[in-house]
Amino acid sequence: MATIALLHGPNLNLLGQREPHIYGSATLADYEALVTTVAERHGHTVSAFQTNHEGQLVDAIHAARGAADAIIINPGAFTHYAWSIHDALAAFSGPIIEVHISNPNAREPWRHTSVVAPVATGSIMGLGMHGYELAVEAIARKLAS
Repeated sequence: MATIALLHGPNLNLLGQREPHIYGSATLADYEALVTTVAERHGHTVSAFQTNHEGQLVDAIHAARGAADAIIINPGAFTHYAWSIHDALAAFSGPIIEVHISNPNAREPWRHTSVVAPVATGSIMGLGMHGYELAVEAIARKLAS
């Protein structure tokens, strides 16, 4: 049994309310429930955390070292500039999947850069909730190999 740290950055606590034309009507609790259900199918557990503060997300990544086997992270706007998150993830030894509900590359130009992608095992974007399901499947396969 492995533990997956599910980490969410700023404004994701407003899922279901914030820009539903971009992010849909599912809430953060809906995303957490989906990830937990899919992980349990593989015999894994999930530890979920959301913050609007960069330092707290760095602390959560540090806490995952030794406590989690993999990370699924949607860093929100931190994706595009938070080198502290990049560096924290670089110190994590397990698989890391970067997930975005929308496709940042199809949006404003400033969203096209990810400082997380270079240290992630893989990135999934633009698939909404299904992207999170795929992230769990990818981690399950990585951990099994």
